[in-house]
Order: sequence, then C-alpha cells, then structure tokens
Amino acid sequence: MSATGPSEPTLLLGPLLRHVDPVSATVWVETDRPCRVEVLGRSARTFCVAGHHYALVVVEGLEPGSTTPYEVLLDGALVWPPADTEFPPSRIRTPGRPGPFRLAFGSCRYASPRTVEDSEGIPPDALDLYAQQIAGQPEDRWPDALVLLGDQVYADELTTRTKSLLHRRRDRRTEEKSPDDQVADFEEYTGLYYESWLDPQVRWLLSTIPSSMIFDDHEMIDDWNTSAAWRATVAQEPWWRSRITGGLVSYWVYQHLGNLSPQELAENATWQSIQDMADDDDVRDAEPMLRRTAELADAEPATIRWSFVRHWGDARLIMVDSRAGRVLEEQHRRMLDEDEFAWVEAAMQRAVDEGVEHLILGTSLPWLLPHAIHNLERWNETLNVRHHGHWRGRLAEKIRQGADLEHWAAFGHSFERLGAALTAVARGEQGRAPATALVLSGDVHHAYAAELVRPEGLAARVHQLTVSPLHNQAPHPIRVGFKIGWSRAARRFTERLARLAKAEPTELEWSKQSGPFFGNQIGELVLEGREARFLLSVSEVGDDALRQVLDMPLSDA
Repeated sequence: MSATGPSEPTLLLGPLLRHVDPVSATVWVETDRPCRVEVLGRSARTFCVAGHHYALVVVEGLEPGSTTPYEVLLDGALVWPPADTEFPPSRIRTPGRPGPFRLAFGSCRYASPRTVEDSEGIPPDALDLYAQQIAGQPEDRWPDALVLLGDQVYADELTTRTKSLLHRRRDRRTEEKSPDDQVADFEEYTGLYYESWLDPQVRWLLSTIPSSMIFDDHEMIDDWNTSAAWRATVAQEPWWRSRITGGLVSYWVYQHLGNLSPQELAENATWQSIQDMADDDDVRDAEPMLRRTAELADAEPATIRWSFVRHWGDARLIMVDSRAGRVLEEQHRRMLDEDEFAWVEAAMQRAVDEGVEHLILGTSLPWLLPHAIHNLERWNETLNVRHHGHWRGRLAEKIRQGADLEHWAAFGHSFERLGAALTAVARGEQGRAPATALVLSGDVHHAYAAELVRPEGLAARVHQLTVSPLHNQAPHPIRVGFKIGWSRAARRFTERLARLAKAEPTELEWSKQSGPFFGNQIGELVLEGREARFLLSVSEVGDDALRQVLDMPLSDA
C-alpha cells in the first residue's frame, strides 16, 4: 500500500468488485475510520456498523464491452492498488465484449491458507491457485463473473488462531452465553471475513472479477434451518439470538449489499436509510437498524429477499436462497415459501421471454443428488411426516440431523416443483427453449455432473453441476458414501427402503455424467452462443497448481 500518515484512513478490506452490468458497477470496501471513498471519479461516504466503516461506490457511465482499470482513493489519498503488487491492475470489464462468456463458481471456503495449520491436511486453496493462474493469462481468458455458492466463512469451524483471539476477547465468566470455539456476534464475524479475504491472491481476484454470493448453513451454524425440531431446540439457547442476528447483519454488509444492482439499491429502503445516516454530519451507527432487520428476517423470512438475478447477455443467473426462507412445519415443508417460489418461476419466465440461451439457477444445495442419497432423503422425510410426534418420528429426526438429510430431495414438494419448472422451460412450453438449463450448487464437498434424462421431449439440456469445496476437505466416510451413492446396488436398496415407507417416487430421471471428484476445486462455464462447456480444476495435497480434470460439453450446439 502507499504510505499514509497517522491521520489518514486505511483500507482494511477490499476493494471487491460486485455487481457489474454493461454501463455500471459497484465497488465495496471496508476502512478503518469514516472517510470518502472514490473510484473512477465517483465517490461515497462510509457508513458505520458497530464501529466498523464500509462504503459501496456506484460507478456509472461505463461503456458496454469495455475494460477500465481503476484505483481506490480514501479522502483523496491513493490506497489501491498496493505499490508492491505483483498482480495486473484491477479493472472493471463490462459485459458485451465479443467471444465466450466465462463464469467461475465454487463453494465452501474455510479460512485461508495463511491461517490453517498444515496438520489439518487440507489441500491447497483452489481460489488462491485460480487467482494465480488467471493473473498470468491474457485478459480474454479471464472469467467474466465469479459465483460463490455458500459458506464463504465458517462460523462454527474456526482456526486455531481465531479460537485463541476469541478466548482472549471474551469474558470467561459469561462464556456459557455462546458455544465454545464458535463466533458469537457481529464483531467476531468481521474477523472471519478478514481471515478469508485478505490473501493477496484472493484480494486481487475479488477486486477484478465481479462476484455474486449466497449463504449456506456454516455461515450461521451447521444444520441451519434443517427442520422445525432443530429450530425449536436452537431457539432455546441463550446465545442463539446474538448469533443469528450477528450472522445475518454481517452477511447483509459483506455479501448481500453487493448482490444488488444500482436500481435495486435505489429502491432498497434499508440502504437508503443507511445512506441518510452516512450523509449526516454526525454519522450514526446503522447496527441497531440492521439488527432489527435481521431479527425480523429470522422470525419472518418473507420480510427480506436474499435471492437475486444477474443479467449477462445470453446467460441469466437466478440465485436462489435455499436456506433462510424455508417453511419448516413438518406437514408442509418447503425449501422456499410460496411467494419466493413464485418469484423464482417468474424470473425463469422472464429469461425465456427475453430469449436467453443459458438459464442458470444458483442454489447452495444440490437439486439432483446421487440416487441412493436422494432416496434416503425422501424415505426420511416420509417417516418424519407420517410419525411426527411419535417415537418413530423422533428417531427419523435424529437421523435427519445426524446425516444432514436436508437437501432439495428432503423437501419433496419443492424438489418436484423445481423439476416441473425446469422441465417446462426445457420443453419449450413457456416459449423458445434455451440451449441449456443449469443448476449450480456446492455444499457436499465433492464435484459431479448429472443430467436430467426423463421426461422425454426436452429441447434444452438440463444439468446439475456441483462444485465443492474451494478450501476444505471431504472426510473419508463422505468420499466412500458419495461414491457408493451412485452405484446401482445402493440405488436398488434405497428404492426398496423408500417404497416400504410409502415415499412418493419421482417421475424425473437423471444420470451421472462425470465424477465424483474430490480435493479442492473450482468450476468454469464457457458459454458462446448456444454452446456451453463445463470445466473442472482440482488441487490435492502436494499440488502447487490446479489440474484440469474435466472439459465436458453441456449443449447440443
């Protein structure tokens, strides 16, 4: 960084390039004190949340298909790029350039290599390696977008360094108010983002490639919103309210805000209130207002929409919140409530009406699982519904929580409704079918590609593409379980088990096209016209670079 005097503000985190469209972009930063942040002649005052200072600068007037290097100034002093950087200049590249559109995606990034002990045996960070890889390539090979599909931070699995910091911070006399070795509030959440986003490689990547993000359970706590029984239990814990509100406030600040377009920002009442606070001579703390918003969002999920849409010319991303807005009442379980699902279906219809070639749904949890695991989740949900309140139901609930049986298959009505919506698009029932309908997911700590093969008459190819983790590991039982999960023997056995429970079978049929792959990994879509390809790169322990293990066509073009 350039040298600054003691009275000059400092850039703590960022810049992150977030929403980018053909004519505008947003740039997010965190600073150490109140100041004015300037990017390409556009500026914004920082806003305050619990003593931390942030800004989101909206840059307008860009040219479609253009590349514009940028710098960040705080109160007129240059703070980005660092003076000693080895990376190319950060730049804003707007959609509309000729050539293929490249989208990188992945999920589950535990801390960073700087803070993880070698003894944990985690392979090299795929996001770090990916940043190093693309920094050495010509710009036309860089991805146009980065999609992060959950668990950007881990609130319930902490590094040794973070545990030590928390123990020193906390008053041991009140330690019972929060779980041991987990974060407890907004202040502790901020440390997780510093830990994760300060790697020089990732910092440059996030400053240059527009990112879209959605949460998953570990950003709050493992099994978040698995079931009504889980929620009733955790709600009794004295530490839960601070934990969930701190998690949702930090998510709003660090991730959700950058998912919004300039128009959505202008229409967002919470953001406009924060802007008014920032423009006051006496800057007010937005934390109380955001905390109330988070408490209401947890109690009444319909009060906020975490899902969002990205427009990329011939491609359209509909990012679906498959975690916070679930309906958990046992007899009416839904992955999304009625209004949210109707919103997703309407977004899909608009994409068809506008003639997109590639419809992309992002959801942290896979829709199409290995058949045996799908059958187990349908079996378990049926037992929970049928025997709710009795000993068999309580046993089924223990199995559900213990085995993490809470993907789309465990919400049978929602699984089928999403299947019906994708099938209608792929058959051309709502207008000209796109070339592909792609579901991008993470969560399960391995990668695979599956394709919907029934019902017949699909004009578009429908794929489930799952990539996880960016930086974590899959324990041996998970590796074995997911390999077995695709086997014919396991499928036949679990189908019989589901029939015995009288679980409703699905009319959908899918087949594994590739995988499973383990190790740390990142996926890429390469889209051009009606052509689409899926690339997968992996790192294992001992690797110093990513290895491409898959290049698979996704379309018939």
